[in-house]
Amino acid sequence: MTQEYKLKDLSSLADLGPNDKLECEIEGIQDGKVLVLKHNDQAHALSPRCTHYGAPLKGGVVSPDGRLTCPWHGACFNLSTGDVEDAPALNAVHKFDLVEKNGAVYIHAAEADIRSGQRNPVSKCAISRPEEKVVVIGGGSGTIGVVQTLRELKYPGQITVISKESDFVIDRTKLSKALIADASKLLWRPQEWYADAGIETISDEVTGVDFTAKAITTASGKTVPYTKLVLATGGQPRTLPLPGFKELKNIHTLRTVTDVQSILSSAGSNGPKEIVIIGSSFIGMEVGNALSKDHNVTIVGMEDAPMERVMGPEVGRIFQHNLEKNDIVFKLAASVSKAAPSLSDSSSVGAVHLKDGTILPADVVILGVGVRPATDFLRGNTALPLQKDGSVATGPNFAVSGLEGDVFAIGDIASFPYHGPGGGGSPTRIEHWNVAQNAGRAVARAIVHVRHSSLASLSPKPFIPIFWSALGAQLRYCGNPVNGFDEVVVRGEPENAKFVAFYCSGETVVAVASMGMDPVMSKSADLMRRGVMPTKSIVQGGADVLKL
Repeated sequence: MTQEYKLKDLSSLADLGPNDKLECEIEGIQDGKVLVLKHNDQAHALSPRCTHYGAPLKGGVVSPDGRLTCPWHGACFNLSTGDVEDAPALNAVHKFDLVEKNGAVYIHAAEADIRSGQRNPVSKCAISRPEEKVVVIGGGSGTIGVVQTLRELKYPGQITVISKESDFVIDRTKLSKALIADASKLLWRPQEWYADAGIETISDEVTGVDFTAKAITTASGKTVPYTKLVLATGGQPRTLPLPGFKELKNIHTLRTVTDVQSILSSAGSNGPKEIVIIGSSFIGMEVGNALSKDHNVTIVGMEDAPMERVMGPEVGRIFQHNLEKNDIVFKLAASVSKAAPSLSDSSSVGAVHLKDGTILPADVVILGVGVRPATDFLRGNTALPLQKDGSVATGPNFAVSGLEGDVFAIGDIASFPYHGPGGGGSPTRIEHWNVAQNAGRAVARAIVHVRHSSLASLSPKPFIPIFWSALGAQLRYCGNPVNGFDEVVVRGEPENAKFVAFYCSGETVVAVASMGMDPVMSKSADLMRRGVMPTKSIVQGGADVLKL
């Protein structure tokens, strides 16, 4: 039941400036709080925490078009409705009515809404057009973006998800950062949610697609028809085609909960093990950081600094120094020659040999050498030829070239035209959680749109790629240097892992990374989205993006 609650910290809405965001306590509700802010002379009251990981939205970014962006991971909410605008948040925040009277400010709210701080935007669904059927292949971030947004937009047809993972959709970002082995702690939605939303879930592996007959075949022998198909199968971890890596036990990749369980089983709990991680990638460093609490970790990388090609040497060394504080050892500018068996068990790994002759003792080896598009089930399908890297070419609304309006591809398998700073529409494949989920949301809008109009008449909703990483401190990153960068402007205290780095191609800032300087990344992403990111010269001149 909605009631009127007085705010403790605000006596008049006139006291709020245009850029003020005030987190107010609520009289009569212990620990109850609400965020009050003013935009275009209109006051708004919202739940105060991001529904993704609980970041305080008082530190967020308000854009001129009425969006509030989380300072941590880029989740974005509509000020007028509380609805989700951008990933990675799934639930909306509550929006409350404000009333000013008798020298005080009140909200109209239900106590349960104040305490929950979020709302599920999808209610129970009745299927009124069963002849229409969207099938999504895959069980990752893109999938939840598609199916949830379809139901938010009141899509009236059937929805089926087919995934070879038995548990989905999980928060895959936590696998490498925290090595959580209990799938129930990672699920974004319980199984009941899918049932309530009228979404059928099938745990099976897709083996082929007949794009003419509009039918999918699976490993168990099922044939599943569709009217619209979304390909969202994600990435397949790469392995090393070197001696020992296919034959020996205790050599792992990381993509699923089962992989985490296998890694933890190999590491065991009977004292510290020698862990060798091959690849100074984000996945490799995150796993190394998580394991370093209980084990001896060595990370082998081919570059002179971790992630040098992507982040530049100065920023890469910040990551290295952060992890070295946790006693992680780096072997950089190094190449692997083979994995050798253990002296006590010839079936298990015992060492990793480098090409310079170094031998690294290894009870467990983890490969963090990248992923490739998981599109093997499409190889040889003449109706959908794959790109050289195994990806699927799409248009601006993620419709598959040649199959526009009927088939879409998102996430790690999709090459789409990137129009962010420096992109110029270049075909780009981006392996970020946010990108997959936002692409899924875009596909849902397209599917609903083409029920009544042409796909060509739908203008894509712009979003900027965002990712984050846990490397001894929290890294935030936005943008994408699709055509590279030629200079990195670093400001702050990089020696203390507190910095912002602007990646520049000529005068264009194409990406921004930060540690310990929230919400610079979120603000930069919003400036990029609106096409008003300052130039390199302006940044070098000391401009504060938070004031733009």
